[in-house]
Amino acid sequence: MYRYDEFDAAFVRERTAQFSDQVNRRLAGEINEDQFRPLRLMNGLYLQLHAYMLRIAVPYGTLASRQLRMLAHIARKYDRGYGHFTTRQNIQFNWPKLRDIPEILADLASVEMHAIQTSGNCIRNITTDQFAGAAADEIVDPRPVAEILRQWSSLHPEFSYLPRKFKIAMSGGPHDRAAIRFHDIGLQAKVDDRGIVGWEVWVGGGLGRTPMIAKRINEYVPNEHLLAYLESILRVYNRYGRRDNKYKARIKILVHETGIDKIRDEVAEEFRAIANGVLTLPQAEVDRIGAYFAAPEFERVNATVDVAKERIAEPAYGEWLDRNLHPHRQPGYASVTISLKPIGGAPGDATAEQMEAVADLAERYSFDELRVTHEQNLVLPHVRVSDLREVYDALVEARLATGNAGLITDMITCPGMDFCALATARSIPIAQEISRKFSAPERQKEIGDLKIKISGCINACGHHHVGHIGILGLEKKGVENYQITIGGNATEDASVGDTLGHGFAAEEVPDAIERLIDTYIARRETPDEPFIAAFKRLGEAPFKEALYGNG
Repeated sequence: MYRYDEFDAAFVRERTAQFSDQVNRRLAGEINEDQFRPLRLMNGLYLQLHAYMLRIAVPYGTLASRQLRMLAHIARKYDRGYGHFTTRQNIQFNWPKLRDIPEILADLASVEMHAIQTSGNCIRNITTDQFAGAAADEIVDPRPVAEILRQWSSLHPEFSYLPRKFKIAMSGGPHDRAAIRFHDIGLQAKVDDRGIVGWEVWVGGGLGRTPMIAKRINEYVPNEHLLAYLESILRVYNRYGRRDNKYKARIKILVHETGIDKIRDEVAEEFRAIANGVLTLPQAEVDRIGAYFAAPEFERVNATVDVAKERIAEPAYGEWLDRNLHPHRQPGYASVTISLKPIGGAPGDATAEQMEAVADLAERYSFDELRVTHEQNLVLPHVRVSDLREVYDALVEARLATGNAGLITDMITCPGMDFCALATARSIPIAQEISRKFSAPERQKEIGDLKIKISGCINACGHHHVGHIGILGLEKKGVENYQITIGGNATEDASVGDTLGHGFAAEEVPDAIERLIDTYIARRETPDEPFIAAFKRLGEAPFKEALYGNG
């Protein structure tokens, strides 16, 4: 795992001191809120509906136990005892007091964490596959390159004031587990005909009010030229991206209006001017950074677990084994997803006590390492199969043993109007009611893999556009109204969901979802046909009829 070098430590220490002074000036009335706003946004501090919100960076979703314990400390001392994990693999605290922000930032700095570039028109936290460095199907661990990109992008003088915020995601395996086609830049690991790993580059994806699937701009860029190539993309965007209209300022609009061929030519011209220069990345540097992410000292074991047998002996444990484990590249190990989606709970929330419990598990059973997923869960990446029962029992005690990863109750949900000043409807209560309606394990198992994603406004922080079923909360004549989309997909088979018709009142949404589910179960070809496959085969007509009838 990466450790701060002297530059990082000094950089964060100086920024913390600077912002502490700015906070004190705001508290003293020496600057007003309009003057303070750009300063706080550069340091991850938002003014939400009821209070300030602090968003803390978790680079490429990787945490050590001491860092998670610090987050628990902050939740307990400065907030209301919990934190909210987000779709950018970050964590948000919704109730800090402004006077406490300097002390919070100092506490974060003590464990090599900060809130810089978690907001503003800059390059945001770079996200990766949550099983990076552990997955059995992985081509390459993307985190060393993600760390290089973090260092390159932090306070980059040319890209600190872009036309709009900018998001990069990376996937190191053949299957996209990082939603790279819905980012400003997406990077997919790829091997050339010489067996050398590089990156397929996608550009112009995004959600929000204008969802778009990224276009492939380059089939293969080797590591040594990746920084120069990405810098070329950013330069083209910074030069031509619209600044007159924030709704048309993202690079996806530039790619859409200009065309990918023209953008590709512009980037190639820029790249020719800077290739083989100071941004050329020597393999020695990749290896140096990669050493921080060296594999743990795995034991040579070949243990397995009989899920079917365990399910008979103890159904809850068997379901957890079946749903919350991911194949590991090392025999005798597994990656464990810790669901932050308890039945009736607020998706993505974890209490201070739960964070401490997970930190203890990471330290004891996962080589002191854990991950935050873009689907608002946590992961213990390296757990011995022989330790699974002990891990499960500890999770039961911490109320974190829900065996629902990838099922209907494992929903992505934005904070919505319970917290966010931009929201037009609530999201969390909708997720809670759907969770309760489909709480029975037998019902969830019958439905199978299904991704529901909920947003409380058109900004789509809940990724509703790419949910197999998406729910968008809007305000209509002073009343919350929820549109339902269907057919979205954030994997390599990327698609944007279609709106089926008029919206529903909040209390009608769970029943509407049930009608969609019943239609799917009645019309699927086999019990193993996933929802998204059935939708592609059937089209939207039967699902639309289920919601609105023949009229």
